[in-house]
Amino acid sequence: MAQGGRTDGNQNRMMRPRHYRASLLFFALLCAMSRLAAQDYPVKPVRILVGFAAGSATDMAARMLVPRLNESLGQPVIVENRPGAGGVIAIEAIAKAPPDGYTLLMSAASITIQPAMRTKLTFDVLRDFSPVSLVVTGPYVLVVHPSVPARSTKDLVALARSKPGALNYASSGVGSSPHFAGELFNALAKVKTAHVPYKGSPEAALAVAKGEADFNFPSITGGRPLIEAGRVRPIAISTAKRTALMPDMPTLHESGVPGYDRSGWYGLIGPVGLPKDVLNKLNAAIAKGVNTPEMKTAFFKQGLEPETNTPEQFADLIRREVDQNEKLARAAGIAKE
Repeated sequence: MAQGGRTDGNQNRMMRPRHYRASLLFFALLCAMSRLAAQDYPVKPVRILVGFAAGSATDMAARMLVPRLNESLGQPVIVENRPGAGGVIAIEAIAKAPPDGYTLLMSAASITIQPAMRTKLTFDVLRDFSPVSLVVTGPYVLVVHPSVPARSTKDLVALARSKPGALNYASSGVGSSPHFAGELFNALAKVKTAHVPYKGSPEAALAVAKGEADFNFPSITGGRPLIEAGRVRPIAISTAKRTALMPDMPTLHESGVPGYDRSGWYGLIGPVGLPKDVLNKLNAAIAKGVNTPEMKTAFFKQGLEPETNTPEQFADLIRREVDQNEKLARAAGIAKE
């Protein structure tokens, strides 16, 4: 019996290396198949989810990009609208999607505000996604009602400091990007102005035009008709650098609020764990499609500027904005839902 036991033990020891080699071989085969799949990507249609309704700025950015991706990827790229909860429904769907590159999200900058506004998110903005690339940015333009005695950023800052809490600004709602643009102005200019939320961007813009609010930060597209009609006065651009969309307009950074840099942006993200080959192929397809004279002209007409970057740069942008928005929310006393 003892001898038989020793024989069984020897057999087990002899079998373990074979099992180990088989496991290694299986693992190597899986890796090779994964690399091959990434190299062949895509072999079927790609979906881009949009967390807002058809016709929204996010939807428009996605649909303008799609024909270029069709050309570069050689497969149909389909836009699927999943509106609701301020874009959260689509974001949740991406967080749960397989990391294979076939389900992506056209994200708006508002994704970086979610952690500052909600206590029970089912996703972590910094952990659960693979940023692919920016697509476009949309600068805001700081406008005031003509009755406001401010013709420059320095004038507006001086006026706000002389009357703490007296001035107010309109936005498209609590937790919106223009809301946080206003709070960033308060923080960096060291002033106190009151926030007045409206149901949407058109309503906020009209509030300033009517004199119900003193200033706001509309998109260039949203603000331009009122500017051209003389119903509001533009005094600065929100981005750190001047924009070709309004080349003569100074930035807040250069004209009274150093460090101010804020814009709406739209970019493509996927679930965490996208294979690097897939990530790089998508990034290259976006850069190739967006950075053409035709696309630049098309985006300019919509008040947007093409701007692509690397996945690492896009991830850094998202990380900075999440951190900034959480600090702004705390400083402004904005309660989380």
